[in-house]
Amino acid sequence: MDILNKVKQYREEEKTLKWEGTFADYLAIIRERPEVAQTAHSRVYNMIKHSGLSERDGRKMYHFFGEEIFGLEESIERLVEEYFHPAAKRLDVRKRILLLMGPVSGGKSTIVTMLKRGLEQYSRTDEGAVYAIKGCPMHEDPLHLIPKHLREEFYDDYGIRIEGSLSPLNTMRLDKEYGGKIEDVQVERIFLSEDKRIGIGTFSPSDPKSQDIADLTGSIDFSTIAEYGSESDPRAYRFDGELNKANRGMMEFQEMLKCDEKFLWHLLSLTQEGNFKAGRFALISADELIVAHTNESEYRSFISNKKNEALHSRIIVMPIPYNLRVSQEERIYEKMINESDMKHVHIAPHALRVAAIFSILTRLEDSKKQSVDIVKKMRLYDGENVEGFSQIDVEELKKEYPVEGMNGIDPRYVINRISSAIIRKEVPSINALDVLRSLKDGLDQHASISDEAKEDYMNYISVARKEYDEIAKKEVQKAFVYSYEESAKTLMDNYLDNVEAFCNKNKLRDQLTGEEMSPDEKLMRSIEEQIGISENAKKAFREEILIRISAYARKGKRFDYNSHDRLREAIQKKLFADLKDIVKITTSSKTPDESQLKKVNEVISRLIDEHGYNSVSANELLRYVGSLLNR
Repeated sequence: MDILNKVKQYREEEKTLKWEGTFADYLAIIRERPEVAQTAHSRVYNMIKHSGLSERDGRKMYHFFGEEIFGLEESIERLVEEYFHPAAKRLDVRKRILLLMGPVSGGKSTIVTMLKRGLEQYSRTDEGAVYAIKGCPMHEDPLHLIPKHLREEFYDDYGIRIEGSLSPLNTMRLDKEYGGKIEDVQVERIFLSEDKRIGIGTFSPSDPKSQDIADLTGSIDFSTIAEYGSESDPRAYRFDGELNKANRGMMEFQEMLKCDEKFLWHLLSLTQEGNFKAGRFALISADELIVAHTNESEYRSFISNKKNEALHSRIIVMPIPYNLRVSQEERIYEKMINESDMKHVHIAPHALRVAAIFSILTRLEDSKKQSVDIVKKMRLYDGENVEGFSQIDVEELKKEYPVEGMNGIDPRYVINRISSAIIRKEVPSINALDVLRSLKDGLDQHASISDEAKEDYMNYISVARKEYDEIAKKEVQKAFVYSYEESAKTLMDNYLDNVEAFCNKNKLRDQLTGEEMSPDEKLMRSIEEQIGISENAKKAFREEILIRISAYARKGKRFDYNSHDRLREAIQKKLFADLKDIVKITTSSKTPDESQLKKVNEVISRLIDEHGYNSVSANELLRYVGSLLNR
């Protein structure tokens, strides 16, 4: 890629997007495209909607957040449907500060950053185009030029509501530069940009004793007072505070709840009335989304202070808890690793999954249902099938703790420990055991973890280790079985033939001799016992399988190896049980014979070619599984 050509192309594209004209020309644009005159809240909502959405399990999935935010679909849906959507419809919710509340490294800042970057891109599209009075430091909405007594007629004619008053500076400019002729006022298309302070602002509090309110609302330019003669002349004022510059877009209020009270009072009238006080001027109108973020303890401290009561009703709190799905947690780690300098390191399959299992366990609350332990709950939350439970049970579990996931291990800690494992091992490859060991060692260095929580976390590491033991055995099992799918299919077909004969009280015919035989009870039980089917339950299980086969046949579908999760698990375990002795001998032999060595090499090749291991991690996996089987 020729970077200079790309930059040139971008520059040329921006030139083609630029537009300048009179207010009369602008009216022609909004006559044809009324969406150009949308409010800041409406622009944010339409930006999110413009990226598309889909449905999964009855829940809306907004694609705008899809590549950056993982496992927070419920929180995102609540944010869009309960704040952005009604705010876009000019309902009262738009007169509130949006406060994202959640634990550290939970995605709050990422959501805000995505909204800011998204607005920058959206303002470059036809749907998100923004126009402003040319030369205005606040990028004011040109429709403010319409006199208030004509706005009802304007609405009847154009279908667009106008809110807000013309700013002091543009009121003076209209008289002095344009002789009061609003049709001649120059209008330009603007592109929102945080770097250029156009429509996107960021305010971060510093020392209350030294920080000036001018950072929010602008300040007097004393060097021009001699020229203009008065501090109340708008030309002698710098409209360069964050509230000024964020007009038409959004302002991120960092650490809002740590801010001095005098800074927060300005937000009262801005949120409720859409204006704020600056200098010796009338109230200045501003159309912007104010978004802040904080953690739960700071928020509790804030609302307990009686002085802040006026602001309580001006804030909408959106909880942003940690992700509670193992598969999505893996994606978070993959994203963080890809953004780091660790991309060259080989991370063995399931290493990130094991770390994710540990993290999710630390965030879950124990269910009030005795039949649901924390591991089952983790699996149900991740969409796995757990015998005896359905999606209805999952919804009931979530209702037990409406805001679950506000505590636990954060993703940054896990990535820090993975980094530590890489440095300590001094080879460009780490496995699940390296990660678990590093997570365990790091608990002593984590200052915010209490002794009680540390004990729980150590137990969760043990649980994650047990989960990995099963994963590792299955992985080697698959690699050891030559043509695994074919072997599994053959065994399953054999089982199904016997089950059908058993349920229908028929005989089987031997393919070689042609003689009739009774169903092979020993074979069927050897498979069923792998998943804990008791002698008393075997008949019901076999009939269930037969009913499933009939249901598939009625729909014209073929019942295959993946059609029944528990049967597939039983087949896998049976195959591995038959091979266990071979695996034990092959992996534990210090001086393997030629046939054993050949088998090991075949398995390692399969692990590398088909399962994503490299030679180091494949050998480590084999040795570990061998030690498990020899215990």
